[in-house]
Amino acid sequence: MSYAPESSPARESKRNKRRPRRVRLTYVLLTGALVLASAVGCAAWLAVKATDLKSELASAISLVPELKAAIVAQDPLAASETVDALRIHTAAARSTAGDPLWTLAGAIPWLGPNFQAATEVATAADDVAQLGAAPLVEVFQSLDWETLTPQDGAVDIAAVREAEPKVVSAAHAVKESSNRLDDISVEGLLPQVAEPLNNARSELRGLSAELGIASDASTAIPAMMGADGPKRYLLMIQNNAELRASGGIPGALAVLTFDEGRLSLSEQTSATALGAMAPPVSVDLEQQQIYSGRIGKFMQDVNLTPDFPSAAKAAHSIWEKKTGERLDGVMSMDPVALQHILNATGPVKLTNPEVLALAGPSLPTELSGANVVKTLLSDVYSEIALPELQDVYFAGIASEIFKTFSTSSADPGALLDGVVEATAEGRVLVWSASSAEQKILAKYAVSGSVSGPSVSPAEFGVYFNDGTGAKMDYYVKRTVQLVKECAKDGYEQTTVRITSMNTAPADAATSLPAYVTGNGNYGVPAGSVQTNIVAYGPIQANVETAKVDGAKTEFAPYLHGNRPVGVLAVRLAPGESRTVEFTFGKIVQHTEPELVVTPTAQAVKDVILDTEIAPCQP
Repeated sequence: MSYAPESSPARESKRNKRRPRRVRLTYVLLTGALVLASAVGCAAWLAVKATDLKSELASAISLVPELKAAIVAQDPLAASETVDALRIHTAAARSTAGDPLWTLAGAIPWLGPNFQAATEVATAADDVAQLGAAPLVEVFQSLDWETLTPQDGAVDIAAVREAEPKVVSAAHAVKESSNRLDDISVEGLLPQVAEPLNNARSELRGLSAELGIASDASTAIPAMMGADGPKRYLLMIQNNAELRASGGIPGALAVLTFDEGRLSLSEQTSATALGAMAPPVSVDLEQQQIYSGRIGKFMQDVNLTPDFPSAAKAAHSIWEKKTGERLDGVMSMDPVALQHILNATGPVKLTNPEVLALAGPSLPTELSGANVVKTLLSDVYSEIALPELQDVYFAGIASEIFKTFSTSSADPGALLDGVVEATAEGRVLVWSASSAEQKILAKYAVSGSVSGPSVSPAEFGVYFNDGTGAKMDYYVKRTVQLVKECAKDGYEQTTVRITSMNTAPADAATSLPAYVTGNGNYGVPAGSVQTNIVAYGPIQANVETAKVDGAKTEFAPYLHGNRPVGVLAVRLAPGESRTVEFTFGKIVQHTEPELVVTPTAQAVKDVILDTEIAPCQP
């Protein structure tokens, strides 16, 4: 028996039920395959893009040393060509990171932040190249050594002012890029992304700081150097043979004038000639408590405080009240700064008849970096007995050196290096009576501030004030060292160790001039040296103990600008050495400590020793 194919309504119904299931399954399989293929394709595309991005950024980074070398070599053509190549690579990296698929990948959970971070790095690199490096190279020729140092008696401040807009704009662009990268959280990022991000952050912070200095300089220098009319400053020559906290007694004074970048020296006098102020000028009460009212009474003592803005304001007021002239600011330097300048310019032959007559047969008629410090801080006192004639000699020497500085044909790079070195050692200080200019100066060490933006969070300071009333500090050799002690009660502790030695000859009382030894006039035996040592700790810390040669001793504790201050006096006979230690506790800062000292006749690098780490019990 045979049967015909089933065509009943029931059988058709069964077929129709099976068909949709098969179709749905096929659809799901096809869709899954397409999604998988798309995912693989996207992943492959993103991998290619990641490789391109990495390659372009690596090529850009490799050009940075070439750019620096071109700038150092004063080769504007090479610098321009290098920047053009740099911009091509950073633009390509930015374009790669702007790919729509790359942008979409930034929304993927977990992996997304890595794509976003890479995009920010590429964007920052391109901004730095396009908005930072390129404009700077455009003004490169107008910001070379020759522009920033005196040529034919003047600094080309017009070139500096012309460059200002591009320098300021470049600094702003780099700072914005640096801030943008700093805002990215590295938590959860892959090491392949986190490491270059951290490297980029570090590079941009350094670049931003350097461009910030250039921006501030291009803004302030033209006005301060007389671009808008003559500017006159009180110049104090700090004599390191009789120490004050910021350097030395400001015995020799002059007025330094800048007119359209041209420098001249006039109205030379001395602190002694000005006499005492009655009544004293107004000074900060907190500092007056530490350093006495002398800082507002005598020009010789305005810088008993290490805070140069305070000292400069007092000097500025004294000059105005004594002479009737309100100056535009105060500048200061010492004989070691003059040494740095002479190392660059070469020897200065003395031509002033009055100075040559005072020099006689014993003092040199030609000053150089090799003899200027010894001549001004020691020999002059042996050969010129009267203080008023010493002042005439100092003034004449300063005039001769400044004339050479402003007209020298010395290598501009070496000359600028000398000024930078002197400034870094705290031997060149500047204060402006203009609040806008002073706001810029306050950011930097050249301001000589002990508080404010130029002071690092964990800064310590050690300052010296002469207590002999003479010129014996030339013979004292000092070292200063920080010792990081074991933490106590969860707080950092640091000891400041100051060792001083009187190297004067054993018969100094009779072999050295009475003007140098003080002749016992202020209670210190001739040949001995007395020094008031002042130690500053970081803000909010405590000064807890003081020791002399290992034995605890009394000291005077103070506060200055919320910084702890310890003061004690030490007396040294010829050949004697003593070590003072101040221990600071409750230090809340966890950054590496920094140390600032009074610049003496010694090189600062010989005074500040490497930080010592004290052993702690386990």
